[in-house]
Amino acid sequence: MNLENLRKERQKWMTWKNIAPLREVIQSLEDVTCKVTLGDVIKISGDFDEQKIYKTARMFMPWRKGPFQVGETFIDAEWKSYIKYNLLRPYFDLKDKRVADIGCNNGYYMFRMQEDKPKLLVGFDPSPLYKTQFDFINHFVKSDIIYELLGVEHLEFYEEKFDTIFCLGVLYHRSDPVAMLKSLYKGLDKKGEVILDTFYIEGEDETALCPESSYSKIPNIYFVPTIKALKNWCLRAGFNDFEVLCTSVTDANEQRKTDWIEGQSLEDFLDPDDNSKTIEGYPAPQRVYVRLMKDKK
Repeated sequence: MNLENLRKERQKWMTWKNIAPLREVIQSLEDVTCKVTLGDVIKISGDFDEQKIYKTARMFMPWRKGPFQVGETFIDAEWKSYIKYNLLRPYFDLKDKRVADIGCNNGYYMFRMQEDKPKLLVGFDPSPLYKTQFDFINHFVKSDIIYELLGVEHLEFYEEKFDTIFCLGVLYHRSDPVAMLKSLYKGLDKKGEVILDTFYIEGEDETALCPESSYSKIPNIYFVPTIKALKNWCLRAGFNDFEVLCTSVTDANEQRKTDWIEGQSLEDFLDPDDNSKTIEGYPAPQRVYVRLMKDKK
């Protein structure tokens, strides 16, 4: 696969009629000296045209990951992404490592990862809007993060192999989860690791829920496995070590409607009379976080 040709083709996505005006706005932003604080809220302070910053950020809606604060503008994203990040934080050390974030959205996690001083930090996400949100924030942060309009299927052809790959909230969107896990495996260097986050259902059997048409109103969710089934997928993909780090239940504190998104959020996805079930009657979303090793420790 020729990635350079693919990059050129995907760069044309930035000229789409709904994206091109947003790119022009970013190019018009002044080059302001900023102070950046990489905490739960990624804060950027400087001598801004506050009205322009606010109007610009609103143009890039919906904001799914965050929060960010640019000057006086607080971008209250749908997800309080620091909850997941802080949950995982004790389990990794990225210093001097080559790191990839698959499905990186607007880069919130990668901005946070800078505190570890990785050798290389690359985000993969084929979304022109999310890349534009990233470029807006990075205009002020001025990080060395590389954002590729590529997907997980391109990992094995990428110019670098990675020491750590994050894949958070992507696997259940794939109709062939084992094939995706194989792509993650092929993207790792020797002794590399994957930090994986995905939905799971309770149970001791090696089975998976296969939603008829949607899960929590999300149409592109194909399989929700038990942890035992997930382990089997990972072993079939070639991984030699499967370690459950923790589990969590997504709640309305972590994911909710805000003024910075369009449409519905978690409260609309669950049974209004029983939050332990989705609107379709399936078990409500639970997440399992695992570490996958290419070679055993």
